[in-house]
Amino acid sequence: MDINTFLEQSKSFVAWMLTWKESLQPLSLHTLTRTDPSSVGIVSVDVIKGFCNVGPLSSPRVNQIVTPIVELFQLAWEQGVRDIALTQDAHPANAVEFGQYAPHCIRGTEEAETVAAFQALPFFDQITVIEKNSINSGLAPGFDAWLRGRPHIKNWIIVGDCTDLCTHQLAMHVRLSANQYQREGIRVIVPMNSVDTYDLPVETALEIGAIPHDGTFLHLVFLYHMMLNGIEVVTEITP
Repeated sequence: MDINTFLEQSKSFVAWMLTWKESLQPLSLHTLTRTDPSSVGIVSVDVIKGFCNVGPLSSPRVNQIVTPIVELFQLAWEQGVRDIALTQDAHPANAVEFGQYAPHCIRGTEEAETVAAFQALPFFDQITVIEKNSINSGLAPGFDAWLRGRPHIKNWIIVGDCTDLCTHQLAMHVRLSANQYQREGIRVIVPMNSVDTYDLPVETALEIGAIPHDGTFLHLVFLYHMMLNGIEVVTEITP
């Protein structure tokens, strides 16, 4: 199939995705916490310096989600939410994953540190940090135990980066775990203003010998894919 045929056949679907994205609405956190704040949990993935502002895989697009996530944490804490976890890369120097991605976020380096804005939160020491060595938080030692140990949580808010990689894997893991074990009433919610992915144009990728990555397109497609699988995508979480 040539590119023109492909684009023509896909045009209506891409238009539908854009219309769907424009139709998304915000969600009030108070509607989730007003009867029981303990029914809400938040998991943030890979909001660390190596993806935000330090190192070869840092991205200005990703860095822009730090402030909305900080505001979400503050709002949630004010409303009584206490189950917050950060899953984040802390690779060994010989990580197998470096066969797919440039070496990044090696354990003990600045890149693997939680972003300063998170560390500045007065309740940061009460947030659970779980290290991982792949894009799938569900495989990180201790994460599933942390998840299963909170049966009181019915509303999971997932934030972080990247939309099409670690965020997608995390949200899908939480959603599909609930499906697998017949946990009714579980909501998995992704606020669009608190997730994003990096952009690497084709021209730049060819110059440096890397794989191109259209951040805008992949952000849209993977938001759609999460929605397709029962994850609630909203524009943002409001008070």
